[in-house]
Amino acid sequence: MMRNRIMDALIISALTEGPGDVEVVERKGLGHPDTICDALAENLSRNLCLAYEEHAGRILHHNVDKALLSGGVSAPRFGGGAVLAPIHIYLAGRATEQFEGKKIPVRDIALESSKEWLRGNLHAMDVDRHVVVHELLHPGSPDLVSVFAGSGRGVPLSNDTSIGVGYFPLSSLEKLVLDIESRINGRARSVFRPAWGEDVKVMGVRRGLEVNITLACAMIDRFIPDFPAYLGEKQELEAFVSKIVASHGFDHGVVSVNHGDSLESGSVYLTVTGTSAEAGDDGQVGRGNRINGLITPYRSMSLEAAAGKNPVTHVGKIYNVVAEEIAKELVAGFDVRAAKCVLVSRIGAPVTEPAIIHVSLTDASRVGRGKIASIVADRLSRIPDLIRKFNAGEVRVF
Repeated sequence: MMRNRIMDALIISALTEGPGDVEVVERKGLGHPDTICDALAENLSRNLCLAYEEHAGRILHHNVDKALLSGGVSAPRFGGGAVLAPIHIYLAGRATEQFEGKKIPVRDIALESSKEWLRGNLHAMDVDRHVVVHELLHPGSPDLVSVFAGSGRGVPLSNDTSIGVGYFPLSSLEKLVLDIESRINGRARSVFRPAWGEDVKVMGVRRGLEVNITLACAMIDRFIPDFPAYLGEKQELEAFVSKIVASHGFDHGVVSVNHGDSLESGSVYLTVTGTSAEAGDDGQVGRGNRINGLITPYRSMSLEAAAGKNPVTHVGKIYNVVAEEIAKELVAGFDVRAAKCVLVSRIGAPVTEPAIIHVSLTDASRVGRGKIASIVADRLSRIPDLIRKFNAGEVRVF
């Protein structure tokens, strides 16, 4: 029955989309205000899931994908400055607070899990002094809670009409941009170049074979005694990134670090905490990276904010991951160069039965419809298995 519904919903077309002569790819790194919001929302969802399973034996209704960061006020200076007014983070959304008469500590989970993430990921931030976290969670509306409750009796039901988009493989530039941020923030930050903050933003532009990387990195003032030392850190970071560019096979690569600095006036990207959230920028869930970790205006992509949505019924989260998995499986299974998948849900329908499944792939004419449907059906049938992976943090959503 499920296979018949998939066959009815399945549309197959030739893939014409792909990197052309010009390509633009961006990633907002770990300490960017938007990424902080994504991370805290997703971290909160995972911790709520663990608490719900402990108190109720199953995941209860929640969607906590509405985090907002309001930047603080700071006075950085070489050798060490100060945060004058703290960063305020607002965690808003819907979460079940009681089960069978027992209260679930939703507020405590929101506050403590957020502070724990900030301490573990922003090495120069004093969370107790530099950040104030506000919890603004309330129970969900009866209609959506009812849809979610109905999911407990079998296959989960979609709690939204939404779109998921995925493609594979990544382009060479996309891989490069991901690798740059990953290797900068994946270093042992407290001992190797501690002056490099986590607020790293990478913009990659390719024109033909020429690649330009513009990178912004919030430098941390207490590790930089003076202006010459700041210039030295910039040069080291530029050399670090240039080696990564070369390792990806780009012979014509230009790297620019903190291009907004004014060396004449001495105005440079210096921070106390390693993130522009302390004074220069605000943040919000969904304004940054898609589930593949990138912002790709030359590709099809969903505008859904995946972080913080519940992993059981919210197709705005689930379908983006599944669409990418389907695209990967199509490339691997049929030896085609590239594939794309778009999934459209219908609220109240089983999450394993999208209303529309649009598959585009190169060499589409030589791949049978039945074989494509089999791969799609297999991946859709595994949606319930994604819950554990989401809760374990094994699936990237930003």
